[in-house]
Amino acid sequence: MDPLDENEIRNSFVNCSKGEARRLNLPRALAELPWDSLDFLGWRDPQAPDRSYLVAEHDGGPVGVTLRVPNVRRSLTRTNVCSLCITAHAGSGVSLLTARRAGAAGRQGNSVGTYMCADLACSLYLRGLRKSALVSRPEESLTLEEQVARTRANLARFLAQVLTETVPA
Repeated sequence: MDPLDENEIRNSFVNCSKGEARRLNLPRALAELPWDSLDFLGWRDPQAPDRSYLVAEHDGGPVGVTLRVPNVRRSLTRTNVCSLCITAHAGSGVSLLTARRAGAAGRQGNSVGTYMCADLACSLYLRGLRKSALVSRPEESLTLEEQVARTRANLARFLAQVLTETVPA
């Protein structure tokens, strides 16, 4: 992913107001992030544990979405799989993250959700730069490039749902 500055990140959000985008807490030390190893920028808000944010390249530019994290405790004995990067995590390592749809649909309360790595570090798990607690990543027959392409395609489908202002019947 190409590095983004604070203004680019704040201006990329499509499912919140400009005021909300101005007030959200950005990750610290943006310049020091491993941008070359990121397929998207994702972070949890340390001051609001029920909020997460994701910014990714989509249709030629950065698209940011605000995400809500449900306050649900998961069993530590259960294994869950991220729908983006297909990384298995024990317990609360995967969360259902929901995003309000962009535009009129979002203002009417419509949202979409998907199960993602709770820390939004899919890119780092794929590349072996971060390990899932208690669960080892299964060996895949796909190359790293193919796994990255799959993750980006899964993310693109999710972002397309967020950007769709009409709700399917």
